[in-house]
Amino acid sequence: MVLEASMIIVDNSEASRNGDYVPSRWEAQADAVNLIFSAKTGANPESSVGLMSMGGNTPEILTTLTTDIGKVLDGLHRTKIKGTSHFSTGINVAALALKHRQNKSQKQRIVVFTCSPIEEDEKELVKLSKRMKKNGISVDIIAFGELGDETTRKLEKFSEACQSAEGSHLAIIQPSSNLLSDSLVTTPILGGDSSSGGAGASNAGGEGGDTGGNSFEFGVDPSVDPELALALRMSYEEERARQEKEKKTKEASEGKSELDPVAEGDEQQPLLDDQGQPSGSGSKDKKDDPDKMDTA
Repeated sequence: MVLEASMIIVDNSEASRNGDYVPSRWEAQADAVNLIFSAKTGANPESSVGLMSMGGNTPEILTTLTTDIGKVLDGLHRTKIKGTSHFSTGINVAALALKHRQNKSQKQRIVVFTCSPIEEDEKELVKLSKRMKKNGISVDIIAFGELGDETTRKLEKFSEACQSAEGSHLAIIQPSSNLLSDSLVTTPILGGDSSSGGAGASNAGGEGGDTGGNSFEFGVDPSVDPELALALRMSYEEERARQEKEKKTKEASEGKSELDPVAEGDEQQPLLDDQGQPSGSGSKDKKDDPDKMDTA
């Protein structure tokens, strides 16, 4: 699995008080953060996750990169809902935190939750996105709430400009009866089946989305048990990798032993002789029967 350092940015602006997601936008984010942390560290125990907020007067780092879920939960508990969101500044601060990660072999990723209007203009966002791509930082955006067309277009342009080999994704989660974390399981951000990149995960969890539990290949509805669905997917991938390894090993060993068989003794003779008798039986009878005299 990929070794990553991920900074999760939560939107703690006044817009996160809205109750169109169960139980509220803020509580839905907190639940999703827990799921993302489990997915990242479960995929690779050496991966680390940090947490920061982008609401209020200025973005704030709540938890530096860590493998301890307790520190992340403590950061969520200390966060206050206030002010407006600072999308661009939050991403810049997260990028700076990733730059100072201890393990430089970790790939860099930023996961941004946003449920409020984005004030920055489109050109500024595209410029920021290209800078993230240049620095090798993938950016996943989880947009939820009542997003206007302008905000949606800005996010799509940002995600398109940030595409890289590691993949940057945009998931637009429409309000529904599902929890935010349940809808998130089926998006590419957590390795779901939705198409990746740009707005490929658009409308996940909404009425128009096609990422419901019925299409989940393991027969488990992620809206009922997202953690089980994620665990099954990870187990399936590990088992498939193990089987591929065994197959390659077996093919390699068979390739070494595939030599032309050398016939021994009577194996070189035809099954029947000229008289229609079993080939070689006469000579064997002469040798094996002590009562027969050698008349030669």
